[in-house]
Amino acid sequence: MPALDLSATSADLTRAICDIPSVSDDETTLADAIQAAVAPLAHLEVIRDGDTIVARTDAGKAQRVIIAGHIDTVPINGNVPSRDIQIDGHPHIWGRGTVDMKSGLAVQLKLAAELADPRVDITWMWYDHEEVDAQRNGLNVLSQHRPDLFTGDFAILGEPSNGQVEGGCNGTLRAVVRTHGVRAHSARAWIGENAIHAAAPVLARLAEYRPRDVAVEGLVYREGLNAVHISGGVAGNVIPDECAVEVNYRFAPNHGIEQAAAHVRNVFEGFEVEVTDAAAGARPGLDAPLAQEFLAAVGAEARPKYGWTDVARFSALGIPAVNYGPGDALLAHHDEERVPIAQIEDVERGLRAWLSPS
Repeated sequence: MPALDLSATSADLTRAICDIPSVSDDETTLADAIQAAVAPLAHLEVIRDGDTIVARTDAGKAQRVIIAGHIDTVPINGNVPSRDIQIDGHPHIWGRGTVDMKSGLAVQLKLAAELADPRVDITWMWYDHEEVDAQRNGLNVLSQHRPDLFTGDFAILGEPSNGQVEGGCNGTLRAVVRTHGVRAHSARAWIGENAIHAAAPVLARLAEYRPRDVAVEGLVYREGLNAVHISGGVAGNVIPDECAVEVNYRFAPNHGIEQAAAHVRNVFEGFEVEVTDAAAGARPGLDAPLAQEFLAAVGAEARPKYGWTDVARFSALGIPAVNYGPGDALLAHHDEERVPIAQIEDVERGLRAWLSPS
């Protein structure tokens, strides 16, 4: 089993963690290494649930913070092992997971080891299966097996945020808009009704759609409604009798799922609309006292999170949550995934300043 040296720098830990492949469904080796690294730490109670590792202090502090990060990555494509590169004279670590989100994981592991007496009690959660369907998400599974571990006054998710604080997140909804017709031989098309042609107004409405900018608790979230898949057709000589356009709606966190579904149905009024998947967003939660102290300590400006993240799980439990981690989210899952070493160090410095006793 590869060993993780938690006394190493956060950059060296990033390299070590990235060099342990942990594509979704293959996280056990990294989970074993994390458990082995934190188990000897006397100030932490270590709990394992599947390939999710929880380590928590229990010093009777007045407040508790949950700090979480996922240990899995999307599939590797020739970008492991990691390597050091220079971009415009600035050192970066290149490789799968450097952004999403093993550099954030490295910072968390180092601080978990070194902060034996933090100013608040901390529950560290390192979980599996974030990059796949929600039912298998380790944070979701843990919340069902051990809901008692989800007690906290504030939560931080180490998702890549360029070292800035991103509050809450947009919600997401997927729906299928269907059109129907009548099959016929394409040589006698006038006998039938072409369902693909009937979908033209659906695409036109999408092309004309102007996404809203919505202010929520001082942060402006940009919404979006887009076609992400289209299917239809029977054979090369048959007029199709059905066409399905799948759309994805990203909506501001001041709307619930029912409001989001109603909006999509309103946009496609007159068509058959089936909502197939939805997840509510998370309000910023930056008005919480701990959040304000956190912003001041890390010296970051709060921004909105446009993508959906697991902060929504904490928000649903009544725990204000933000995203804070090194790396540019635009490079997440990219074959040229890379993170500036300076950002790793800045995030470590910020979290350490906030969590260290005064």
